[in-house]
Amino acid sequence: MDDGMSLSVGNMLSYLHFTPGDTLWFLGWVPKSSGAMVGTCIALFMLALIERWIAACRGVMEFHWGQQAIIIASDKLDTLPTQSSPIGFIKRFTPRSIPAHDITRGIMFAAQTLLGYLFMLTVMTYQLGFIFSLVVGLGVGETLFGRFGSIAYAH
Repeated sequence: MDDGMSLSVGNMLSYLHFTPGDTLWFLGWVPKSSGAMVGTCIALFMLALIERWIAACRGVMEFHWGQQAIIIASDKLDTLPTQSSPIGFIKRFTPRSIPAHDITRGIMFAAQTLLGYLFMLTVMTYQLGFIFSLVVGLGVGETLFGRFGSIAYAH
């Protein structure tokens, strides 16, 4: 097999290209026309935005959950979580397991990981339209939502 891998739908090109007809994730999604390519690129752009939005939501929730853990720990020690209280002392304790927080954190992490793997498979098609859509979508998403994801590290 000196040339590209022969597939039932078409040929898999092993170099960067703009040629339509690559299978994206499953056999039912093979954009062959220019309109289908544009629609696919818009869908990938939106998925990249959603991935950055999920990351921002995780950052905001982690900050909120951290504050709640401090309050819960201070209630156990009968102290008030003020600026002068020994926050470092309270933070040394492992935060209580709160199922609503832990399950939500796990679901959001799984969604981000799934999107990351789907993006990796998209890049492996070597279709430059797909790759540019992901990169631009991730950049725009970080521009829109990045400041919210950094809340957990700002305080």
